[in-house]
Amino acid sequence: MNILKSVTFLSLSILLISCFGFTDKKETQTETKATYIAKEKTKVAYFASGCFWCVEAIFESVSGVEEAVSGYAGGHTLNPTYKSIGTGKTGHSETVAVYYNPEKVSFETLVTVFFGSQDPTTKNGQHPDYGTQYRSIAFYETDAEKAIIEKMIAKLNAEVYHGKIATEVTKLKKFYKAEDYHQDFERRNPNQGYIKAVSIPRLNKFKKRFPQLLKTDKH
Repeated sequence: MNILKSVTFLSLSILLISCFGFTDKKETQTETKATYIAKEKTKVAYFASGCFWCVEAIFESVSGVEEAVSGYAGGHTLNPTYKSIGTGKTGHSETVAVYYNPEKVSFETLVTVFFGSQDPTTKNGQHPDYGTQYRSIAFYETDAEKAIIEKMIAKLNAEVYHGKIATEVTKLKKFYKAEDYHQDFERRNPNQGYIKAVSIPRLNKFKKRFPQLLKTDKH
């Protein structure tokens, strides 16, 4: 019985500090992010590096980024949902669409943010979330974007990671916006267990490492 209780407690603990530990009970939330309407000069970049609650918050802290939207990409299943990608069988990864002003922040800088806010050597996950749905992917839509990503990987592999980067470089086929209750999740749920234990510390670590890239009151 004591062993059973220990296993149950451990399972619950893992669930509480997992991106997928969020239940469906809040799917009916009325406070959601409206569909973002891009400005004339706005461009979009797509990145996946673990739980999209964390990734969205990181990119939204960057000067020149107008909005970040959580969603799913990189897989083969049509119309994926949070439940379906949680099985790890859809091929999709939790992905963030980053709307940015290229006159204020370059695609290359966003790629720097992407690699600088994760452990790109981890295959299929970012601690404490593991599975293909949490794998690291740098998406591109043009040859120029692909070249920037591959140049960054080559540089980091040579100077920092000794050839161990596991990030996939994939051409974007389609991005599916995630359910509304995932949007701005960290901002709206600062006291949620996973947010306090994982997401906020990850954001703060990024801010400490790249203070020059952060938004100010004037941005």
